Amino acid sequence: MAERSTAAVDVADNSGDKPLTAKADKATTDGVTESIDTADTAEQSTNGTGGGERKASEPSIATPELHSGHKLARRYRLEECVTRLDGFSSWRAVDEKLRRAVGVHLLPADHARARSVLAAARSSALLGDPRFVQVLDAVEENDLVYVVHEWLPDATELTALLALGPLEAHDAYQMVTQVSQAMAAAHREGLAHLRLTPSAVLRTSTGQYRIRGLAVAAALRGITSEKPQRTDTEAIGALLYAVLTQRWPYESDAYGLHGLPKGVGLIAPDQVRAGIHRGLSELAMRALVNDGATASRQEPPCTTPDELVKAIGEMPRIRPPEPAFTAPPEYQRTTYQQGTYGRPAAGPGPSVNQPIQPPPPPLQGRTGKALKWAVSALLIAALGLGSWQLADALLQHDKGGSNETGNTRTTDSGNDGDKPKAPLPIKIQGAQEYAPDGKPQDADGVASTYDGKSSTFWRSKSYLGGPELAPFKKGVGIVYDLGSEKDVSTASIALRFSGDHTTIALYATDSMSSGRGVTDMKQIATTTTKGTTADLKAKAPVKTRYVVLWLTAAPYAAGDGYSDSGFKQGITDVKFAG
Repeated sequence: MAERSTAAVDVADNSGDKPLTAKADKATTDGVTESIDTADTAEQSTNGTGGGERKASEPSIATPELHSGHKLARRYRLEECVTRLDGFSSWRAVDEKLRRAVGVHLLPADHARARSVLAAARSSALLGDPRFVQVLDAVEENDLVYVVHEWLPDATELTALLALGPLEAHDAYQMVTQVSQAMAAAHREGLAHLRLTPSAVLRTSTGQYRIRGLAVAAALRGITSEKPQRTDTEAIGALLYAVLTQRWPYESDAYGLHGLPKGVGLIAPDQVRAGIHRGLSELAMRALVNDGATASRQEPPCTTPDELVKAIGEMPRIRPPEPAFTAPPEYQRTTYQQGTYGRPAAGPGPSVNQPIQPPPPPLQGRTGKALKWAVSALLIAALGLGSWQLADALLQHDKGGSNETGNTRTTDSGNDGDKPKAPLPIKIQGAQEYAPDGKPQDADGVASTYDGKSSTFWRSKSYLGGPELAPFKKGVGIVYDLGSEKDVSTASIALRFSGDHTTIALYATDSMSSGRGVTDMKQIATTTTKGTTADLKAKAPVKTRYVVLWLTAAPYAAGDGYSDSGFKQGITDVKFAG
């Protein structure tokens, strides 16, 4: 599996209370601005199916009266209320212990949906899929229930992307592929979203799509569905339709998008806008049309995320567009290359028939002859001196190195100046895990990488994709303390798993802190191996006290007691020399 951590809740999503066919309640953001999710006022399906509903008998409960600066568990400081709706509120907060931004959902412990919210948050946290925004905590305390989750400052909502225009075919293909695969994995674990709207899909700066609100967004609003897989599949089809056309596939406007013209029904995306990829247009129709309506190529409808993933796999892969080629500026020749050396400057009149001035003649007269004889004499003297030195060296060699007394003179053929010195081992004084994202792999196993025992080791967690760990994780690593500044030139690293392939790099840094990225460090050496040993050698020794071992690719290995099968690696022994 992917790294076993928590997953998936909605952040600041006040864009409606029901999936697809449901109606919206009024939402007040921070008690000031009132807004209604226009998506929820529309009929989301031509046959009126595909949605869940809030229970009408639930009493209206006041949202807890909290304020900016309030602390939960003496750790989470509330900063800004971003949603206040139907008895719960959502906040941007700060985790003062780890010094990072988080999101928090709050509702009274006696709220009718408090139990279901806690259960949904804890269930989604167990999924451990990095394609979902992660749940960090789910607690009932002091008559409050609160769910703490990731806050992604570098991510952009699909709503904001759609405001700029439709996506290119490759971007739309990536979105529907990643979202479909993620939801298929969630449904295999018995989890549904039921509120998969444009505001629930985020694109990070690396191009990865993340889904927020898995199970929790629907639980907060009391949304259920008799056919959850069909509901989520139709929602994915609506997202694909929107990114292809910049239109919402129903008659009512929603999420800042115009709906389809009234009375025309559901028409294919390539009939709404010219130039749309035919395969993606048909895929959107197959996901949206689930009750016998005919898709453009008579293909059967997709009613589950798994069927949608299979349909995507049968399509030809859509590659990114070729980068635009910018012609280099015209080569500007110098005056000499243009052949104007020795020519007069061009005047205002035509200069085609102007005579070309000859170059100056060579040195003539007695001064020139004297210079020639002086140069010749210097050359003859240099040749003579070189010949004499060569003859002297040959004579010394013929004497066999004997001295005046006839004794044989011994020469030191093992002069240290003639051979490079072998690197000396460097003792490691300490180490700790290097985790810039604050998510260590096996902090307690770091000491096992330099204890001299091959039976003990540090290990990474297991990742879905590979061999490269990105985009799930940029890398994992350990920072070593050499005690003082040393010249580091080589390293030998014993690995636990073999296979295609392990990529390791060494970097020089100025402290044991994980706050500095490897892009700001000096690289010592890097290598890629298929075996269980990685040997690294620097082009020139690098003087440093702290060395970061950075692992960015790992082989596929079977599951064990620590993690499931996937792309992972372990380190048993590390040795430095210089």
